[in-house]
Amino acid sequence: MKVSDLLKLEHFSLVTTEVNCDTEICGGYTSDLLSDVMGNSDEGMAWITIQTHKNIVAIASLKELACVIISNGNVPSQDLQDAAINENIPILSTTLNSFDCSGIVYQLLNQ
Repeated sequence: MKVSDLLKLEHFSLVTTEVNCDTEICGGYTSDLLSDVMGNSDEGMAWITIQTHKNIVAIASLKELACVIISNGNVPSQDLQDAAINENIPILSTTLNSFDCSGIVYQLLNQ
């Protein structure tokens, strides 16, 4: 599954419109603790979080994550958007809570 496949669903929208969305997603990780994501996520995963500050871009870049999905309708800061565009990291948003978002990503990955 690619990041662009998530964008075909009604619940997901792209925040960083100037990035490549052809990246393959190989798994998912849901956490709001940056240290947890640093220690336990793997390259190519979609990270689901409620965090909206630019530090998440540093973690996503370091771990080479496929994308970050911001749940619960939280609005990413402009600093986050600028940093993500600079690092070419797709940032998606959804009004779904993290649990429901994780379930959708899981189902799509296991089809």
